[in-house]
Amino acid sequence: MKSTLNQNDCSIEYRPVGQFEETRFEKIHNVIFSDSNEASIKVAEEIAALIRKKQKENKNCVLGLATGSSPIKVYEELVRMHKEEGLSFSNVITFNLDEYLPMEKDNRQSYWYFMHEHLFNHIDIPAENIHIPDGTILGGDVIKYCLAYEKAIKKAGGIDFQLLGIGRTGHIGFNEPGSHYNSATRVITLDHITRVDAAPAFLGIDNVPRKAITMGISTVRSAKRIVLLGWGQNKADIIKKTIEGEVSSEVPATYLQQHNNCTFVLDTGAGSELTRNKTPWLVDESLQWTDSLTFKAIVWLCDKTKKSILSLTDKDYNDNGMSGLLATQNSYDLNIKMFNRLQHTITGWPGGKPNADDTHRPERAEPAKKRIIIFSPHPDDDVISMGGTFDRLIEQGHDVHVAYQTSGNIAVSDADALRYAGIAKRISYSDEAQKLIDDIKAKKESSFDTLEVRKLKGNIRRGESYAATRYLGLSDDKVHFLDLPFYETGTIKKNNLSEADIKIMIDLISEIKPHQIFAAGDLADPHGTHKVCLDAVFEAIERLKPEPFMKDCWLWLYRGAWHEWDIHEIEMAVPMSPDQVLKKRHAIFCHQSQKDGVMFQGDDSREFWMRAEERNRDTAQKYRALGLSDYAAIEAFVRYKFD
Repeated sequence: MKSTLNQNDCSIEYRPVGQFEETRFEKIHNVIFSDSNEASIKVAEEIAALIRKKQKENKNCVLGLATGSSPIKVYEELVRMHKEEGLSFSNVITFNLDEYLPMEKDNRQSYWYFMHEHLFNHIDIPAENIHIPDGTILGGDVIKYCLAYEKAIKKAGGIDFQLLGIGRTGHIGFNEPGSHYNSATRVITLDHITRVDAAPAFLGIDNVPRKAITMGISTVRSAKRIVLLGWGQNKADIIKKTIEGEVSSEVPATYLQQHNNCTFVLDTGAGSELTRNKTPWLVDESLQWTDSLTFKAIVWLCDKTKKSILSLTDKDYNDNGMSGLLATQNSYDLNIKMFNRLQHTITGWPGGKPNADDTHRPERAEPAKKRIIIFSPHPDDDVISMGGTFDRLIEQGHDVHVAYQTSGNIAVSDADALRYAGIAKRISYSDEAQKLIDDIKAKKESSFDTLEVRKLKGNIRRGESYAATRYLGLSDDKVHFLDLPFYETGTIKKNNLSEADIKIMIDLISEIKPHQIFAAGDLADPHGTHKVCLDAVFEAIERLKPEPFMKDCWLWLYRGAWHEWDIHEIEMAVPMSPDQVLKKRHAIFCHQSQKDGVMFQGDDSREFWMRAEERNRDTAQKYRALGLSDYAAIEAFVRYKFD
């Protein structure tokens, strides 16, 4: 895969200011890859090259290391290089950015635990060369400890290479908004958004520490080389502010603009809001205007001018950097063409309309009755994200199957599990039910659920899924619980996809031989369950492509409760009436364990049904603003072409 920086160069090597900018808007060198895994490997290769260079010079290599989901693949690749290519870490000294306070080392959420699990336990680095802030230091000893940490970095010769992630507040390390550019290692109070983002790993925000020890901005900026990793759509806004905004303590990462050897390594999601990607017509007069780019620009122009497509004028185009579009066609013809393109995405027949001309419809008319699989990463994504379309497909007589890829057991609270175990005990007076109750009550914050408790929680999610699918009129024999093994770790951290996962997917697809597959395409977190589940779909399809039935199979991607497709991306828009919106809401209500204080709420305090309705209503309003019909709500899909 190629970096978007240079079509002939995937290197992430830093280039000085004045030699790298593709646009006047950008103030930090950045390279964008289409895949975070490929980008991570490139970063690991740079680190490995530095280690080897230092070894030849008989010098130590001092690395500043980060935690979180972003660097995991970098560490995996370094471990692989050690085991398969003989990369030695015997000359490496490491200093981690931060640690929660208070935090015991053996706590699964500690950064000491994280670093040893992902890197240190698998390489030959001397134990005395590892430095991670101590989360057990309390009281007056903390200040003395932080000063000693700074001295240890200086004694090692300073940091040669600093690896960073970025939080949605713009923090680097735990340097939250308001941090001073001269700040050193210290204790800091965590921003609420930071704690919200950490809440899933801690099984709830109440369990997230309120303080942390962190290297300061000055400490980070003293590194000779800095690489910041940014993955996923949910980082796009803060990446734009950091790269294109003014230096400000409100976005601490902007201080990196003042570093003389810093590179941001991004995937397409994280870099999507940068001006050169979001609105390239504003920075490139020689732009090649494809139909897709033209449609994206016109949707943007309508939003900027608050006009519908058919009311745009030559002046609107010329005043907003889009005069090149008018060189080959006038605005009237262009408006009509793009209006028709948008209009053709709308259909009340998501499985195809029988006996109809499907030339301009998003789905094929034939076969009239299709075999369909809806893949749902968790046991509620189906109704949250495409409940109206799900209902429509059943009503229109298609052979619909829903496949829940994971058990979703980690998202059931202990309180809900206790409630169900208590009911079971009152019904059967069984020793098994009492043992479940005892196991749940005995669980400590840093411990795992027992296998029996995980099964209970999984069965709770199954029961709720059956309630929802029965409400929509789907028979139980069309509901499949795949329980993919990668998910069944009992913790937030999941395993990588295995052959066992892929086989389960292949077996189901081969059995049903679908004409349509629906899958979750919400990739905001590249290390999240949705991403792994979609990878499982892609891998299964790739292996099944030679099968004759796959030639008639189309894959449609929906998005989850947090994000929707941009209007210019949508290829199938399924309108819903007010009654269908209400029916979808009731189907979501069937998932009782995910209501009223759901464990993984994210930064949105609303319940999932509220989010889904707002998102679907907003899509309909955007269609209306562009000049299309007035619908109560719209569910949106993008077709993934895998041929």
